[in-house]
Amino acid sequence: MQNILIIEDEKRIAHWVKTYFERAGYSAEVAHDGKVGLAIARESSPDLIVLDLMLPGIDGTEICRRLRQESDVPIIMLTAKGTQPDRLNGLDIGADDYIVKPFDPEEVVARARAVLRRVKGTVQKSITIGRLTINTDAHSASLNGHSIDLSQAQFALLLAFAQHQNQVLTRDQLIELAFNGRYDAFDRAIDTHIRRLRKLIHEDGFEPIQTVYGAGYKFSVEAK
Repeated sequence: MQNILIIEDEKRIAHWVKTYFERAGYSAEVAHDGKVGLAIARESSPDLIVLDLMLPGIDGTEICRRLRQESDVPIIMLTAKGTQPDRLNGLDIGADDYIVKPFDPEEVVARARAVLRRVKGTVQKSITIGRLTINTDAHSASLNGHSIDLSQAQFALLLAFAQHQNQVLTRDQLIELAFNGRYDAFDRAIDTHIRRLRKLIHEDGFEPIQTVYGAGYKFSVEAK
């Protein structure tokens, strides 16, 4: 399930946009402050961000600039400013689309679908998480610049974890994410793959794969 981050200080608007995304089959979370929204964007790696231009803390323009220095996450900017220069400025700083208030929440969902379709073929080629770097094209990974020897299954699991940081994933979810549900072995074999993967990416002070007892696993590089 793709995750949408909505950074919007008007709670009524944020609520309705979130509701429409959830009805359309997405998961969605909301931040009402620019500083909080930027932190969530960095921690949860959403699939798309709906970003208001005028925000307390840090405004949408600055959030967009900072995120563009760090990632290619799709961004749809929301604003009450509808002049052509404003639109062009939003696109120039890295927004993928621009919607002027007032708007229909269904339009936001439709535009999000269109943006996600456009970027589907240009997925980020390199993902860096703490000491770990994953190259999605080469199907390879390195820890502190040193190559890690991963099997195909281990790489698929690592990529699934990296794309869903800080989320608790069950075995069934990992099978779906890493192998598109096509994994014939008994699901406990996933535990063996994860145990081996853990050893390969473990280093003093860096243990990103955590067991959440009774629930599954979580990939997190937050300081303990």
